[in-house]
Amino acid sequence: TAVNQVHAPMPGMIVEVKVQAGTAVKAGDVLLVLEAMKMENAIKSPGDGVVKSVAANKGDSVEKGHLLISF
Repeated sequence: TAVNQVHAPMPGMIVEVKVQAGTAVKAGDVLLVLEAMKMENAIKSPGDGVVKSVAANKGDSVEKGHLLISF
């Protein structure tokens, strides 16, 4: 089975992490909040699943394409 991953859509700073490893999520659930260019962007789950790992913490600066969440 392929590992589903969520990557940062743009560079920015993580201002809130709403899930942790083991959290069950549904498609569209907010996983974390990324602040970019003074805008807060809700990063949402692409599908239903269980979070395997969270690769970003509150306060982290991330680049576009940075791995955030694995399922």
